[in-house]
Amino acid sequence: MKGRVLIIAGSDSGGGAGIQADIKTVTALGGYAMTAITALTAQNTQGVFGIHDVPPDFVARQLEVVLDDIGADCIKVGMLHRPDVINAVCDVLQKMVPEVPIVVDPVMVAKGGASLLETQAVATLKRRMILLATVLTPNIPEAAALTGMRIRDRETALAAGMMLSTLGPKYVLVKGGHMEGDTIVDLLFEERHLLEAFEGPRLPTANTHGTGCTTASAIATGLAQGMSVRDAVARARAYVFEAIRTNPGFGHGHGPLNHGHTVKPFTA
Repeated sequence: MKGRVLIIAGSDSGGGAGIQADIKTVTALGGYAMTAITALTAQNTQGVFGIHDVPPDFVARQLEVVLDDIGADCIKVGMLHRPDVINAVCDVLQKMVPEVPIVVDPVMVAKGGASLLETQAVATLKRRMILLATVLTPNIPEAAALTGMRIRDRETALAAGMMLSTLGPKYVLVKGGHMEGDTIVDLLFEERHLLEAFEGPRLPTANTHGTGCTTASAIATGLAQGMSVRDAVARARAYVFEAIRTNPGFGHGHGPLNHGHTVKPFTA
């Protein structure tokens, strides 16, 4: 087991996204997962049916005790749905682990369309959390919401990635899964320059719930294990592709991935 990843995100009671997907991903890739839960959701493959907030001071306390005792090699940030939670998290990270890399997945909307971010929280996310990011991993709707751009094709995705790079993150990965076509293109930027365009086939399935959380956590695990950002992204994409390809087909909506495809059967 190599690489301590502290995950800051919301819980998904259906197990396909959020903290549950994050822990599975980090473990499947050989890392050690720790958590600070920011919210509880009543959620399944068909949607989000309720959100229960965790008080900001308790979110901060989770971070403080874990970092003080165990430490972290990388931080993964997911659902931060309120301004006061974003501020609490940023305060602790800046104080306790200013040099530790941070992967920020700007979670805004669940796979079924439910909003997971309060409107007033977007400005705080841009002003504070994204500024701290080593790697920012928006999908197309999130990149559009953060930039105010209409992203229709590769050219507008390139422009959005360049604009997001000006907000402070060292790297930006614009994930292209929401665009049309049989090929998915993910664009990795380093300090306002396109570093690499990753291409791969689109799998014909609706069972893609949690792909954003999973990708970000996989990247964070790679960074925690000493990989470069480029190599961490490449491994994350390969891991997620296989997790989608071998999905278990659970539920009646957008089903979960097979996070455990790397795990060998255990016999006593």
